Amino acid sequence: MRLEGKTAIVTGGASGFGAGIVRKFAAEGARVMVVDLNADGADGIAEEVGNGAFGYACNVANGGAVEDMAQKALSEMGHVDILVNNAGVTHLPKPMEEITDEEFDRVFLVNCKSVYLTARALVPHMKTRGGAILNVASTAGLSPRPNLSWYNASKGWMITATKSMAVELAPRQVRVNAICPVAGETPLLSSFMGEDTPEMRTKFLSTIPIGRFSTPEDMGNAACFLCSDEASMVTGVAMEVDGGRCI
Repeated sequence: MRLEGKTAIVTGGASGFGAGIVRKFAAEGARVMVVDLNADGADGIAEEVGNGAFGYACNVANGGAVEDMAQKALSEMGHVDILVNNAGVTHLPKPMEEITDEEFDRVFLVNCKSVYLTARALVPHMKTRGGAILNVASTAGLSPRPNLSWYNASKGWMITATKSMAVELAPRQVRVNAICPVAGETPLLSSFMGEDTPEMRTKFLSTIPIGRFSTPEDMGNAACFLCSDEASMVTGVAMEVDGGRCI
């Protein structure tokens, strides 16, 4: 029960790594607001984990929607101890010059601007009591893959934002960290690979020394540590949870 009595917001919490984080947080005692574009999915995960969890539909790339989300969190839970910026999208693998304006804008709105928007909405509150912010980045921000250039760049942005947020907020006892998973069994896997075939999976796995994809459970475990009081001296790190991919 490392998060007993804590309250948390997890964006993109209805599936994949986000759902893994929600499940771990709830199991460790946190009350979780599950935020996702998929309202039914968010409600379903919240009902599954219990412990007062509730779903909330939100487009985290929209400033007004994020402000409404923050107000709902505060009115429902009273305060927010933990914010997990997990929502993310990618573009399909292709040469950098072939990515359209629409694809580029979508990646940076969801992966980058959302972090700014949730900070704008919730950091003033968190400064009054301390807390933890976790950004779900990617090995793509540390060891980029070809043909995912603008996705790679968005995750590099997130890692730099994490360090900048950490140094600014440390005096107010708000810790900010990131986790960097390698690709896993999530809805984005086929997008990263271009096509989900046994051959592509074998090729992808050959770059991961430990020999398997990241799992939602892996991310939940790492997130739980970084957001718990056990990590009270840890801030500004981009923890690789990648089976050795970045070595």
